[in-house]
Amino acid sequence: MSKSITARRLTAGVLTVGALTAALAVPASAADHPRQRPSVEITAVQYDAPGRDDRSNRSLNKEWVEITNNTRRAVNLNNWTLKSEDGHRFTFRHYRLDGRATVRIHTGEGRDTRTDLFQDRRNHVWGNRSDTATLRNDRGRFIDDKSWGHNRHGGRR
Repeated sequence: MSKSITARRLTAGVLTVGALTAALAVPASAADHPRQRPSVEITAVQYDAPGRDDRSNRSLNKEWVEITNNTRRAVNLNNWTLKSEDGHRFTFRHYRLDGRATVRIHTGEGRDTRTDLFQDRRNHVWGNRSDTATLRNDRGRFIDDKSWGHNRHGGRR
């Protein structure tokens, strides 16, 4: 009878060690780790300029996209692009976004600063009913997008 008890204890011990090893080897599920914020992301879009869309520079500059750097280090945005579904593209030129900083890209004309950039356009870019703003890095890799209207659940990558 002692051999039988020893065999059962040994089997139980092996099974316990096996179960613990398996539990440690299985990667944690996505639910165990909250989604990490991207380093650089589109944080807001004012696609429908308040007031009349009269194509005045004032109206055009009330249409904008905000991009935020969530890291402590500055990010060089030179040759990154911000694009609409219709193909309107803004390319960043010689711009470095400081750490924990936000820049607002206006549609109309203006004087670029550290916090505001201007596309120098004479027509509205973003669709009031629906559109997607897509941000890509200097290698054309997808960084982030923000959609509204019929595309509000995700744009094209």
